[in-house]
Amino acid sequence: MSPADPFAITNQPPLRGALPLWNGDPVLRAVVPGNQTAPRHLAERLGRSETVSDGQRLATGPGPVLERFDTGGRRIDTVVYPEAYHRLMAIGLEAGYAALPWIESRPGGHTAHAAMVYLASQIEPGTCCPMTMTYAAIPVLRRHDGLAADLARLASVPAYDPADTPLAGKTSATIGMAMTEKQGGSDVRANRTIAEPADGAHRLTGHKWFCSAPMSDAFLTLAQGPEGLSCFLVPRRLPDGTLNAIHLMRLKAKLGNRANASAEIEYHGAHAELLGAPGDGVRTILEMVHHTRLDTAVAPAGLMRRALVEALYWARNRQTFGKTLIDQPLMASVLADLTLEWLGALRLAMRVATAFDDQETEFARLAVALAKYWNNKRCPLVTAEAMEALGGMGYIEDTPMPWLYREAPLNAIWEGSGNIIALDVMRTIARSPGALETLMSELNSARGTHAAFDAGIAGLEAMLAKSPDESQARRVTETMALLLQTSLLLRGPTPLAGEVFAATRLGGDWGHTFGTLPSGVDTRALIALAQS
Repeated sequence: MSPADPFAITNQPPLRGALPLWNGDPVLRAVVPGNQTAPRHLAERLGRSETVSDGQRLATGPGPVLERFDTGGRRIDTVVYPEAYHRLMAIGLEAGYAALPWIESRPGGHTAHAAMVYLASQIEPGTCCPMTMTYAAIPVLRRHDGLAADLARLASVPAYDPADTPLAGKTSATIGMAMTEKQGGSDVRANRTIAEPADGAHRLTGHKWFCSAPMSDAFLTLAQGPEGLSCFLVPRRLPDGTLNAIHLMRLKAKLGNRANASAEIEYHGAHAELLGAPGDGVRTILEMVHHTRLDTAVAPAGLMRRALVEALYWARNRQTFGKTLIDQPLMASVLADLTLEWLGALRLAMRVATAFDDQETEFARLAVALAKYWNNKRCPLVTAEAMEALGGMGYIEDTPMPWLYREAPLNAIWEGSGNIIALDVMRTIARSPGALETLMSELNSARGTHAAFDAGIAGLEAMLAKSPDESQARRVTETMALLLQTSLLLRGPTPLAGEVFAATRLGGDWGHTFGTLPSGVDTRALIALAQS
């Protein structure tokens, strides 16, 4: 018997190009309304091998470059992106990622949008930020005339026009946001940017510590005007073609999200137009923030999905100790546990999207905060465990696992970190009784299906009866989110998922890490939920 070739490559999964983002995700297909075809079309374009490769390069490559001056020393404040960035932006915007909910007459527009966020997050989340902000800015801009109305019209066009030109020559537009300053962070009322009336508009002077998507055609921003903190619309270029006085100081060296050129900027008498009532800036911009929070609640479910898919593919195609890895009982327990976590995140996120569609205004405000908080707290744990399922290969940049792990904390921080979101939950249940009533009604609709779930509802009622203070905000938020997830799974098409989720996440029949499911759980049936 001749010895085996020591250099032969064996026991390695076949290389994959295309990803079955739609056909391979039965849960997504089930929650997207049948009359909404945009997510399926987007999935088909994003899942092509060349697009998956574009996403991998953008997520791991050197990223965009800031060019502040031309060769003559004139300011150009231009960010140069890799071509792959523009290709992915075109794919997303042409599919209606930003515009669809605002131009679609059929119901389910926000649910379809959420599905597109979920899909795009699996390929390269850096391009999601400018598309999300554009989506979120449209309802704010539509309330106003002049420049805002022009931008609302252009932003509602499902197309991508990257040209750095005045609006008169644009076929579509993207909108950015700049709120955060050095001294305030989440406390936007500490902003020191000054807005001075001038020529029927305002001139802004000051800095912004974070400006997302600095090549956008305009930005919503906050500044202190004569009447107090106000919201302003700041165009990148003026009608005569000259640059507005927005100086791009540097691009942020971020942990992840490399393709999106978050910048530090300064306003040097920048032209700006007032949005909303003077002194009412926070209330005006909160409508945009409310919609961006939907996306930050959905995106972690997409990241979990891609991490899970990679772990499943590896486990199905890797032999270890005489068995396929997925058939090893302990690995099957880990993968089944990860499947449950992803399933709960997706169902929770899409329930929030339907609340946006159905104009459940009070409930949507509460539910989006619950989903944003909890999905993002779970996302880093899921991506880390999925990375470990690949062993050493998962730590290599040739796979998507490192960029998924780097991306996992982002959405917890953007648009309100955990403490801010938990405090928002407390304010909402105090000021909007209808939000809590709707939540409790939804939870009670699943009452009686599992003892641990019933005990969890009783525990929440007891907790709320004690009028918890701010120090308990995270505990209240976590409890509500978990109960809502559980109720959705218990009422879903696969009772097994709800039963195991309730027993483990609420009933305590679980360890402290993934893969510690109760003995006798049908792990094969749970894993099957993640694939067609």
